[in-house]
Amino acid sequence: MYTFSKGLKNTALVLMILGLVGIVYGFLSTPKTIEEVEKIVAESHHGNHSANADAHNTHEVVTTYHEKEEVKTEESKADTTSVVDKIDSTKTEVAPLVKEDQDHHDNHAAINHSDSKVDADKEHKEHLEHVLHQLQNKPWSALYVACIFFMLISLGVLAFYAIQQVAQAGWSPVLFRVMQGITAYLPVGSLIFFGLLVLSALHLNHLFVWMEDGVTEVGHANYDKLIAGKSGYLNVTFWLVRAAVFLIGWNLYRYMSRKNCLAQDESNDNSFYKKNFKLSAGFLVFFIVTESIMSWDWLMSFDPHWFSTLFGWYVFASFFVSGITTISMVTLYLKSKGYLENVNSSHIHDLSKFMFGISVFWTYLWFSQFMLIWYANIPEEVTYFITRIEHYNLPFFGAVVMNFVFPLLVLINTDFKRIAPIIVGAGVIILLGHYIDFFNMVMPATVGDQWFIGVSEIASVLFFLGLFIFVVFTALSKVPLTPKRNPFIEESKHFHY
Repeated sequence: MYTFSKGLKNTALVLMILGLVGIVYGFLSTPKTIEEVEKIVAESHHGNHSANADAHNTHEVVTTYHEKEEVKTEESKADTTSVVDKIDSTKTEVAPLVKEDQDHHDNHAAINHSDSKVDADKEHKEHLEHVLHQLQNKPWSALYVACIFFMLISLGVLAFYAIQQVAQAGWSPVLFRVMQGITAYLPVGSLIFFGLLVLSALHLNHLFVWMEDGVTEVGHANYDKLIAGKSGYLNVTFWLVRAAVFLIGWNLYRYMSRKNCLAQDESNDNSFYKKNFKLSAGFLVFFIVTESIMSWDWLMSFDPHWFSTLFGWYVFASFFVSGITTISMVTLYLKSKGYLENVNSSHIHDLSKFMFGISVFWTYLWFSQFMLIWYANIPEEVTYFITRIEHYNLPFFGAVVMNFVFPLLVLINTDFKRIAPIIVGAGVIILLGHYIDFFNMVMPATVGDQWFIGVSEIASVLFFLGLFIFVVFTALSKVPLTPKRNPFIEESKHFHY
């Protein structure tokens, strides 16, 4: 039996406390009024003072040039005085008409100037309100990204566990308890995440554009024809019902499969194993459908004008490889503490192969989605990537380096797949890279160009990391780490190649 060490438990609690303090600070420090936003914008413009000074110097050079040109013009005027005298009489005759026309022009210009000033003020106010919503969204978005990322890690492990059951894999049963321990976070993460969805539905934030008032009402200032056309599917009630069905379904399978697995240890036959086989096969069908819809509802709907048929697979690859990486890292930690004596380097090597292979699969989907949309250059599709390249250049392309280039260079070597420090280092980079991947999916639509990695982002990750560690290792300490009566347990114990 594993014992949850006091040091690790205290570390988890400290992470949660620090994270919670940072999250609260992030919400309290957000601007509350347009005036505060205007001050922030003014301070940011102040940083461009040097650039403005350069422009002022340029203006002085241009002014000097024009002054020289005016001297030349005066000399030229002296030569044309006689011509001007000849047309004075004509000018006197048409002067009244010119004056009347000029007065009319001046009145028209004054009206236009007044209208343009009103429009400019209105536009400026709307811009400040937009920036206010973005800045207020920032702590919500940071919380959302961290929450869904850790929840989906446990879901990815659950899917991997179900695949092993259906495939009747002989190498992996010694890792089943590790997988079940990680999936213990799913109920906790699901409750918190569903709470975030409900808070969004109650309009406590502006994360989802399609939830704004009036977007489906013809004649309303916020009316959006495209979103209105999707309102039969994309409405708050149906959206929350779908979320509840997905979360309940996933957690129900997690509960029943673990219950059957534990019952199999005390059974005299393989009846519970057979139940788990059928249950896992049904779950995978349910998972494939609900995972795709989940990705549309919880991630793609941040940009309701954009869509991609690859998006469900892309999201799946991201959290699936994160889940496998987490299995590998938890396994290596337990091995370092003297547990899991039946897990050998061949098991670790297989996990590393999955880390490498799914990283390549993720890259294939990333490139396919990006290349086809970018090459087609259809405005409503390509704008998704233009926003990320212009305002999120570093995290957008940085995610590719962290999730593909680094794993490719490190894990392509067969020997490296068995060396714990290398696997842990690669695992940390992969997990950080896929957090950035989820960051790229959410932030551009919710905070726009007002993003930066600050207190809210770091604190949210710390809180959910601490909670994840606490829940997972508490679950691992409840049951023996090695199943007793799995039909393939002896094959798994002696797995070598």
